[in-house]
Amino acid sequence: MRRCFAIMMAVWFVCGCVNNESRFSEGKNVKTLTVQWQRLVDEEGQTCDRCGTTETAVEDAIQKLKRSLRELDIDVVLEKKALSPSTFSEDPLQSNRIWIAGEPLEAWLSATSGQSQCCSTCGDSECRTVTVDGKTYEAIPAELIVKAGLFAGAQLLHGVPRSACCPMAESPQETPGCCPPPSQTQK
Repeated sequence: MRRCFAIMMAVWFVCGCVNNESRFSEGKNVKTLTVQWQRLVDEEGQTCDRCGTTETAVEDAIQKLKRSLRELDIDVVLEKKALSPSTFSEDPLQSNRIWIAGEPLEAWLSATSGQSQCCSTCGDSECRTVTVDGKTYEAIPAELIVKAGLFAGAQLLHGVPRSACCPMAESPQETPGCCPPPSQTQK
């Protein structure tokens, strides 16, 4: 995973240094990287602390990704989805979930999802957690979202679909610019 990240950063650095003038506003071959985030929102428009903290991190990460990927002609778009209490009660693990370029955050980071007791708005529900490199997060930090977004941006830059280089198998192909292997226990 570090090798892929290093390659991606090298590509970004080289592309950024070759042309310091922004081609973004000229509309030349701009690609879109979509980040989707969903969380429980109750009847009063409130969410839990976990999702509230993640919301701040997602917004921060989107701004960082926009700045970082602009020179590569990649536009970053955030889509937020509110889950109703009834939808949440059917599957609490759908709350506080992030997709980047149509793939779960966990897939980009070779992470796993889990669950833990939440609070307030969520009641007694077990809500989504993410474990990356042995560390479990209840609220997803901006750094993880940015890292996953950079992996996805590198893939957009190369024009290689994730499925072509990262099949849902135990050993993904070694293709430059491809993502890290997906976790084996995504939920």
